Amino acid sequence: MARTFRIDFVSDVSCPWCIIGLRGLEEALARTGDIVAAEISFQPFELNPDMPPEGQNIVEHIAQKYGSTPEQSAANRKMIRDRAAALGFTMAMSDQSRIYNTFDAHRLLHWAEQEGRQMALKHALFDAYFTEGKSPADHEVLAAAAEKAGLDGAAAREILTSGRYAEEVRRAEQFWRSRGINAVPAVIVDGRYLISGGQPPEAFEQALRQIAAQADEA
Repeated sequence: MARTFRIDFVSDVSCPWCIIGLRGLEEALARTGDIVAAEISFQPFELNPDMPPEGQNIVEHIAQKYGSTPEQSAANRKMIRDRAAALGFTMAMSDQSRIYNTFDAHRLLHWAEQEGRQMALKHALFDAYFTEGKSPADHEVLAAAAEKAGLDGAAAREILTSGRYAEEVRRAEQFWRSRGINAVPAVIVDGRYLISGGQPPEAFEQALRQIAAQADEA
């Protein structure tokens, strides 16, 4: 019989390794369905909390943040696109792509969890940003993603314009940073086991099987 674990998936919707990690985790959970069941909760993390709403060109941003040359940036994006494609996800990043502020997306995800549609919204947001090249800072983009996820678009717009759930998101961000989470994705199983980075399905599968075995022994 499968044992149910809570999985806190700390991530940002503009983080390419986060969708790679999520796809890897989902595949691993499919492979271990006989022994592991998961209740996944997406937790907020902002890679660029000070980014203005209009965003910044990705090549310019990566150069400023990491010192990468345009050639290094392009090579890294190709590697990420290939990793994502191997997991069935289309990542259409280019030299013209932009990095955006994601705080409002996290507010919407907080609401979506209460509505039981958080996973669907997370995927819709990843699709909107990485595949369709849309801004997760744009309220209409966010409302459209909410509708795609089966949520009420009018309710989503009201939340976005009202600023609701801002305090809750800030509190959650502070909590995970206080727990030592400074890079994403960070996958915390049952509040005890940390799996870091956009791991391949095999790595997630191995970790899940080990965690399940330890739980059985306990």
